[in-house]
Amino acid sequence: MSTNKKQKAVRLALLLGLFSTLGPFTIDMYLPAFPEIVEQFDSTASLVQFSLTACLLGLGLGQLVMGSLSDGYGRRNPLLISMAAYVLSSLACAFAPNIALLIVFRFVQGFAASAGIVISRAIARDLYSGNELTKFFSLLLLVGNLGPLAAPLAGSGVLSFTTWVGVFVSLALLGVYLLAMTKWSLRETLPAERRSPTNFAHQLRGYGLLLRDRQFLGYMLAQGIMIAGVFAYVSGTPFIYQNIYGVSPTVFALLFGSNGISLIIGSQLVGRMSHRLSENTFLLFGLLLALLASAAVIVVAAVQGPLFALVIPLFLFVCAIGIASTAAFPLAMESQARNAGSAAALLGVIPFLLGAVVAPLVGIAGEDTAVPLGVILLLSSTVAILAYFLLVKSKRVAPIASGTDSV
Repeated sequence: MSTNKKQKAVRLALLLGLFSTLGPFTIDMYLPAFPEIVEQFDSTASLVQFSLTACLLGLGLGQLVMGSLSDGYGRRNPLLISMAAYVLSSLACAFAPNIALLIVFRFVQGFAASAGIVISRAIARDLYSGNELTKFFSLLLLVGNLGPLAAPLAGSGVLSFTTWVGVFVSLALLGVYLLAMTKWSLRETLPAERRSPTNFAHQLRGYGLLLRDRQFLGYMLAQGIMIAGVFAYVSGTPFIYQNIYGVSPTVFALLFGSNGISLIIGSQLVGRMSHRLSENTFLLFGLLLALLASAAVIVVAAVQGPLFALVIPLFLFVCAIGIASTAAFPLAMESQARNAGSAAALLGVIPFLLGAVVAPLVGIAGEDTAVPLGVILLLSSTVAILAYFLLVKSKRVAPIASGTDSV
């Protein structure tokens, strides 16, 4: 890229990255309040974790809807409507009278937040392709990955002077800011002549074509299954760190937020080295690193090792996610110029749907063991590697995805 193009790319990445952080903030900011919410509603850890599951379901299903809508109506208008809905649903969560309604409102909140994730990525594909897409996506992730770093710290800070209700009020204010950014700072990137029909049958056919693309499916599953493991980590560590190891909400926020650094390290490694090594090489390395790190988590959990011995492999696991997801996204999106919204939606929906399944399973053995977390991480890493080898490596050249590079 020229200097001028780099400056424009950085400015756009900063703007789109803000929308990408909406997902992590919606998921992570209330995590330090889990024990408080259990006490407030006289509920259980599993039910409070189910409010996370509802949010993940909303984030996943919402991407399917928002991706198709943005292919048909452009990127800007669906984003405006979604940000308004996010503000209202966040306020509804803040004043939910019981755990059941909190779960319902969390689903709506996640559904609205999904637009920020999927549309920001579709805009990236509207404007870039090839190696430029890889480099821009790494910039986008550099900003977006600050969300997991900042969200629990912000949540802990809010909880230091108010209750969990203040967390959702803060999220509503974040939504107001992003609504204003959409209105006054974001231009339309999908011209009318490039838009797809918006009828439901056409949308289903578009998703069907994508799912029949063997390499797209392989990259989608390799990335999605790995990221689903992160949601087990998100759901389990509030109880593991605070109940088993006895850390304070502030220390938990620091430990949890440190993994935002590991995501940034992983994503920037791919962005800076993509001219030397292929994306497929980085993807395979990330998958293997995750497998080794998750095996270490099981060992530490089984012997009830010290806190640092658990934090280190978890840090490496999340770093592997940063590597694998940054490499897999441009590989999957390269040939999807006309269906960028739908393709980005499918790439986003699998992690959230699978995450919604695994999040409650972390607490199935109670709040005093980390073994289920290790098992889920190991299974997700193993299945992701199998998906990559069976669907991508077994068929290196596909008619729809011939633009991907090889190892």
